[in-house]
Amino acid sequence: MEAMGVSFLSTTPSLVSLVPVPSLNSNSVAANRYLITRAGAIRCSKTETDVCGEYGFHRRDVLKCIGATVGVELLASSGPWVEMATAADLIQRRQRSEFLSNIKDTLFKALKGNPDLISPILTLALNDAVTYDKATKSGGPNGSIRFSSELSRPENKGLSAAMSLLDEAKKEIDSYSKGGPISYADLIQYAAQTATKATFLASAIRKSGGNEEKGSLLYSVYGSNGQWGLFDRQFGRSDTEEPDPEGRVPLWGKATVQEMKDKFKAVGFGPRQLAVMSAFLGPDQNATEALLATDPDVTPWVQKYQRSRETVSQTDYEVDLITTLTKLSCLGQQINYEAYTYPVKKIELSKLKL
Repeated sequence: MEAMGVSFLSTTPSLVSLVPVPSLNSNSVAANRYLITRAGAIRCSKTETDVCGEYGFHRRDVLKCIGATVGVELLASSGPWVEMATAADLIQRRQRSEFLSNIKDTLFKALKGNPDLISPILTLALNDAVTYDKATKSGGPNGSIRFSSELSRPENKGLSAAMSLLDEAKKEIDSYSKGGPISYADLIQYAAQTATKATFLASAIRKSGGNEEKGSLLYSVYGSNGQWGLFDRQFGRSDTEEPDPEGRVPLWGKATVQEMKDKFKAVGFGPRQLAVMSAFLGPDQNATEALLATDPDVTPWVQKYQRSRETVSQTDYEVDLITTLTKLSCLGQQINYEAYTYPVKKIELSKLKL
């Protein structure tokens, strides 16, 4: 098997002598060479077999040398190496990934025990986000809906129980967070993600005749879990410290389709996104879609997603909904990609027992 033509450069003194390595005899499958050039520079060329020449170097010997050289460098110069190799970034990514995984587990358990709040949580996330105003670059998914003065507005009627559930979830999440409390802006949008996944799973279970095990298997095989990558990277939203201005969110239950289209257009969306977000606009998705289908601009998209939901995978519907929710969930937000990270205790090399 060919090895990649990679160069391993070391700043430490060479660990092997600088010697010429002749070509192998004609019986070998391919020329196996280890060229050691300059002190501390080891270059691996094409390799096929694990044989040694007259100088007694096996491939594994050179690889051990490489490993030792790199290891010594990491231990001896951890500070500069961290900056160059962005090891700190890798640590922070792992911290964020583990924290986000725990958050999802907490939210999943919370919603599993309160399935009646799935629809209100979807609307809660939508209403928190569509306060975004492009002209002033204000509003958006900033957690402002947590304030009682905003939550009590007419457009948010019926969402208090969903917010209370998230308040309780936040207490649990904050209790195990090592990098500070989760923002409400993040909490609300990841709750919407969890709720959306719950609707996808529920659909798979229905298509499996109500069998949860078969439905879960169907969703794991044909579902859209792999499409959430970009959404998960937008982790680090900041909370606002005051309610967003009034008058930016329609009363979805009483709004005309044109009013809905106007609101979606104001935040950069069109009829397609309006149609795919139908589950976020009220507790009865079928009734919402019946209303949307009265508009010629929205009708084709409503029909497209209804057909998609009848298929095993729901691919068109699920992918478009995830894409729309991803964009919606970061309107006007500056994501802090270091959020929820924390210092790692340094290892004192002098105390290591080798």
